[in-house]
Amino acid sequence: MNESISRPTTSAEAATPAAPRRVSTARRVWRNGAVRFGAGVLGLLVFGAVAAPWLGTINPTLIDPGSANLLPGTRAEFMTLAGDSFQHWFALGSDSLGRDIWSRVLYGARVSLAVGGAVAVLALAIGMLLGLTAGYFRRLDGAIMRVMDGVMAIPGILFAITLVAVWRPSLTTIIIAIAVPEIPRVARLVRSVVLTIREEPYVEAAIALDTPTWKVLGRHILPNAIAPLVIQGTYVCAAAILVEAILSFLGVGMPPEIPTWGNIMAEGRMQFTQYPHSVLIPGVFLAFTVLAVNLLGDGLRDTLDPKFNKRGG
Repeated sequence: MNESISRPTTSAEAATPAAPRRVSTARRVWRNGAVRFGAGVLGLLVFGAVAAPWLGTINPTLIDPGSANLLPGTRAEFMTLAGDSFQHWFALGSDSLGRDIWSRVLYGARVSLAVGGAVAVLALAIGMLLGLTAGYFRRLDGAIMRVMDGVMAIPGILFAITLVAVWRPSLTTIIIAIAVPEIPRVARLVRSVVLTIREEPYVEAAIALDTPTWKVLGRHILPNAIAPLVIQGTYVCAAAILVEAILSFLGVGMPPEIPTWGNIMAEGRMQFTQYPHSVLIPGVFLAFTVLAVNLLGDGLRDTLDPKFNKRGG
């Protein structure tokens, strides 16, 4: 009779626990509730901004004095100059000039999301370059960081107002004015990562083997800074969206004819006691957007940063 011969299990093997199954980084990130909530809200906002011409149906700049100051829930028709008739979608009312609040909020999301994304990309790109240079090349560290300290000494809002006052207000001006104060924060973050990674044995070995500088930076140092950069980028994006709304509310941001959340709130503040919806509705959209971006950043930090990621994946 044939019997299967099995190797006896040693005591060391019996005591060794089974290795936990590795979970991919993407799955670990998606399991975080804050990431799912933030990504979901941002996805809806991006969809609404892209589909604004179809979801809004009404040109946000068209004026209809007969439909001025409609309260939310009022089912009134909007007559365009061409004689076409539309209803105010979702019944969010209208402003003092009869412009549809829902359409203006949708088009305002385009400006806010564009400013937030562009400022984050610009600040991360320049800040990463300066941080890598300052952290790796010791001779340039002092000069670069003293310039960054000088920029950080200027309040961001004051710097943005001054730059917009000097240049003509436009989307490009707003992006540059908000991005410049964020660059030193990114540069200091990348510099701290570079100073830590540069002392690792594998980096010192690569330098000792006369590896080209760009290879050392690109293969050994930069990959370790990607996760902190992504997390910092979400905070920069949220701050940029909020600062753009503040500038527009103060009248030094986007031109008044362009619908933005700050412009909508600024135009409705004079009649806030009688018609608060002109300020509250764009304010709610602004608050949820900033909250979603911040929650997304917190979730990414909890998942990607080893200091906060206590659970093994």
